Amino acid sequence: MLKKNDEIELYIEDFTSEGSGVGHFEGMAVFVSGAAAGDKAFVHIIKVKSTYAIGKCVKILKPSKTRIAPDCEYSGSCGGCAFRHISYEAETAMKKKRVEDAFQRIGGIDKKLDGFIAAENLTRYRNKAEYPVSFEKELKIGFYALHTHRIINCRDCVLQPEIFADIVAVIRKWTVEFGISIYNSETGNGLLRHIYIRQGAVSKEIMVCLVINGERIPKEAELVKRLCEIPDIKSIVLNINRSNNNVILGEECKTVYGADYIYDELCSVKIRLSPLSFYQVNHAQAEKLYRKAADYAQLDGSQTVLDMYCGAGTIGLSMADKAKNIIGVEIVKPAVRDAKINAGLNGIKNAQFYCADASQAAQMLKEQGIKPDVIVLDPPRKGCSAELVKTVSEMDPDRVVYVSCDPATLARDCKRFGEYGYTVEKLTAVDLFPRTVHVETVVLLSRENK
Repeated sequence: MLKKNDEIELYIEDFTSEGSGVGHFEGMAVFVSGAAAGDKAFVHIIKVKSTYAIGKCVKILKPSKTRIAPDCEYSGSCGGCAFRHISYEAETAMKKKRVEDAFQRIGGIDKKLDGFIAAENLTRYRNKAEYPVSFEKELKIGFYALHTHRIINCRDCVLQPEIFADIVAVIRKWTVEFGISIYNSETGNGLLRHIYIRQGAVSKEIMVCLVINGERIPKEAELVKRLCEIPDIKSIVLNINRSNNNVILGEECKTVYGADYIYDELCSVKIRLSPLSFYQVNHAQAEKLYRKAADYAQLDGSQTVLDMYCGAGTIGLSMADKAKNIIGVEIVKPAVRDAKINAGLNGIKNAQFYCADASQAAQMLKEQGIKPDVIVLDPPRKGCSAELVKTVSEMDPDRVVYVSCDPATLARDCKRFGEYGYTVEKLTAVDLFPRTVHVETVVLLSRENK
């Protein structure tokens, strides 16, 4: 039996859903972060459980044919990227397999992908970044190490626009120079918790948001002055978060410079974004994802579309010119406000938005006799509740277009839809997050023998 601190030679057979390499030693699975399928590695065992072990790669004895040199100095320590050490072709193959395996293993659905939309840009593609801040002998601003709350002090992330690093550098200098206190999650004391930056991919407008454990910041005017020397900053906001949990943003925002929002454009729709608005982080790939969702919706101008988890209205509004009516539902009030404003900005008169829980809203519309022809679902990672799947199915739409960021919960929910007579007709994966473990998937579900 393996023991902690054992050192073994291990052949890495495959990847886990979290991006770690996995091999077997005397029948026991050993998970090794930073390993590549096809590697032969010398591994130090750091944890042993009853059915698996976790190891740390000490030395690559024989590299996989897919292994490449990482293009980031923080690769291997930062928990953001999992695949900077393998070719993009190997990464996409792994993601395809992950989606198909989830459908077969969890959903009991033997369905191959109809397509995989790979990314053209593997760096600088994110339009949003959230940097945790801590003080551990020195100020640290960056990203969490894998499976920890230890912050890797990152000066520049190659997934973010370079201008984000310039903004963080200004805030870092201001924080040190004026002795701004840093939030400590154990004591609940300290002011600065996170730095949150968002940029419009088309507009280039930038919003800078400081998440604080308080009402104001000292030397506010000085920070604003320094940040405004950076081009394209249109909004500087304080987000008030006094909660003692891991949720990044609080519900209250105070604008200290510029507007309360910035603008961008997605699928030819002008979008207004507040700090709390959901917006896909990869603009180029999001447009491809939404076009695929519209293709699956098969709209000809006569359909009523119900857009659940609509956020700032982006998916529904992108389909409005092809639909009779768009009904959007979202639980976050500022996002609903933005969705209504976005409809007005674009002169879209056939869209209405409601602030409600998805399950409650679906039940309410059902009771009102509103019969959607197409229902679009874009839930958070946990997927849809069994109750929502039941209610959606009872509304009897012709088609359900399900957009998901987690293949496992998607496969589970598609199995649930199958119990109500809906089958997976089409399935496409879209790589919105290259070099990370995440993959987006869009599915077309239709009722059998409708």
